[in-house]
Amino acid sequence: MTEHVEWSDVEAPAAAPAVTPADAADAARLVAFGLQPKLQPARDQEYTELLRRYREDGAFARLADAVATGLGLVVLEVSARAGMAVTAAEDSVFAVRMGDYARRTTADSADRFLHGLAHLAVAALAFPRPEDLADDSYIGRVTVNGVDAFVRQACRRLEERAEESGENTDPVTDAPGLEAAWRIWARRSATGATKDARRPAASTTGIVAKALGFLTESGFLQRTGDDHGGTYRTTARYQLQVRDMAGGAALSELLELGVVTETGGTATLLPAEDTDDLDLVADAGLPFHS
Repeated sequence: MTEHVEWSDVEAPAAAPAVTPADAADAARLVAFGLQPKLQPARDQEYTELLRRYREDGAFARLADAVATGLGLVVLEVSARAGMAVTAAEDSVFAVRMGDYARRTTADSADRFLHGLAHLAVAALAFPRPEDLADDSYIGRVTVNGVDAFVRQACRRLEERAEESGENTDPVTDAPGLEAAWRIWARRSATGATKDARRPAASTTGIVAKALGFLTESGFLQRTGDDHGGTYRTTARYQLQVRDMAGGAALSELLELGVVTETGGTATLLPAEDTDDLDLVADAGLPFHS
């Protein structure tokens, strides 16, 4: 005989806690903190508390992730060292496009590729080895003159490769890609000259300085001094950004040129024959959308 069970006797599954407006506001607040890349969690008690809640409360973490996704953001990491590190998806209102970035600096469309190459070079030089990207404690160091010297040596390697394969080495200013960019960079003055001794924005060191300044304003680098045209160190956020872009073909191609070597366990520049005056520094990433 089958025992009859009243529906009222069956225990209903526990309902998931309802999301309150206050929870949604807190999740949005955490994402807002993440959009302030220069803000350090350790210096803001509310930010620190929201990060703790994200790590300990799975429902809140999912809510914050959903808010970020709705804004077209990708969460790279949520931790005490990096805060809520986010990057913009291609269709996000927060996406920065290289074309817009370059146009703010120059009206010359060819320079767009030089600005892109400068950012690639900074990332490659800041984290030249896979283990540097994997090590959360690693801090990359770059300088304006060092990045320019790195690119110029990469230009020589690319030119040698083109000559060996019998390719045309005349500059092609309207073709995108690394091969076009090196031809333009190699023929551009490193410093130029102005009547008041300022560094022209169109010079290659001016382009590098613009890139490093932008990365500093974006919370990816910290300026540490004025030597060698300006010295900078990487932040946890920049390491996460470069990890995200590390599979890119152009960055891989730069690294494969062998311009960066290991000396005594630290990454450094391989000196070029005619760059002694550039003061290469030992122990020397926006991720943009096209």
